[in-house]
Amino acid sequence: MSDHASGFVLQAISFDDLEGWKDDDPSGLFEVMRGCRRQITDVKPYRTGSLGLSADDLLPLLLAAEDFTPSSPASARAFFETHCRPFLIRRKDGNSGFVTAFYEPEIEVSAQPDETFRFPFYRRPDDLIDLDDANRPAELDRSYAFGRLHEGRVSAYPDRRAIDRGFLEGRGLEIAWAKSKVDVFFVHVQGAARLRYNDGRIGRITYAAKAGHAFSAVGKLLIDRGEIDRADISMQTIRAWLARNPERVDEVLWHNRSYIFFRETPSQATGLRTADLQAGPIAAAKVPLLAGRSLAVDRMIHTFGFPFFIRAESLTHLDHGRPFRRLMLALDTGSAIVGPARGDIFTGSGDVAGESAGTVRNDADFAILIPRAVAGRFD
Repeated sequence: MSDHASGFVLQAISFDDLEGWKDDDPSGLFEVMRGCRRQITDVKPYRTGSLGLSADDLLPLLLAAEDFTPSSPASARAFFETHCRPFLIRRKDGNSGFVTAFYEPEIEVSAQPDETFRFPFYRRPDDLIDLDDANRPAELDRSYAFGRLHEGRVSAYPDRRAIDRGFLEGRGLEIAWAKSKVDVFFVHVQGAARLRYNDGRIGRITYAAKAGHAFSAVGKLLIDRGEIDRADISMQTIRAWLARNPERVDEVLWHNRSYIFFRETPSQATGLRTADLQAGPIAAAKVPLLAGRSLAVDRMIHTFGFPFFIRAESLTHLDHGRPFRRLMLALDTGSAIVGPARGDIFTGSGDVAGESAGTVRNDADFAILIPRAVAGRFD
């Protein structure tokens, strides 16, 4: 058993100990793994998390998957059984892991603002800089990964309230304009979107950077204020509350000071092809997300590309009434995804995927699959 300072242990288990493993079909992961291999070897290796697993540790698994085509669900499982060992992630505080879900919204937009389309999606500003221990001002917490460089001085970047009030206006940073401030906010939460322009063109945006402030959940704010019962909280109930209380929308949304900037995908200028639409959005790991098989994790702990087996007995609506038990790849991250056994499941694109994602808040067991060549480090 491997003990980690950040509050968890890795416990070596067998594949027989993974309840639901023998019923899973991870065949769809191999194409995604090939994308991860290309990113690591041809572009840039993924950053190593505090767990200590690196892209180099992952590469033998990805290379083995390069020319492997599973002939059946059993052969796909056998591949991972041959090349990996599973380790259960156990929190020292005794609490279970936890999963939520995210999706790619589709938003109606205009390339030009008017009385209807008034709320912009912004590109990354040129005065937003990456922060590290060398350039971060002493007054900024280490959680700030971004700041503002202005007249030679680094400071915190203006927050959601300041940007909503016009801090970035007139700089030509707008990608497109939406009808609803609430729609823009929830795209910020999801980190990506399809944009359906009023001329029929469909584009895509994805996360580029953020202002740097910590994420603060508006759902928790509404629970704490007694506006929505904890048992009922979901994206749908939050949206419904905001629709009933339009005069309080700014106050609630500004509680989350975090602000997200986007970049257009390469096909944005000409519109998405059918193949592009069928593929998921490209997120932090720089490969298209696969619905139901892509997991956002805490990037400070985990390294992109590693497989995780997630078992959430109370999560049943994603698998037609059966408990959620699937092998997934860590391909994304998010401000709210904090901890060793905390994950966000990608459910797909569009309204149906959004309905599925919005109600996922479930306890879950997390097991990470570690390539056999390096698994001995964690015994």
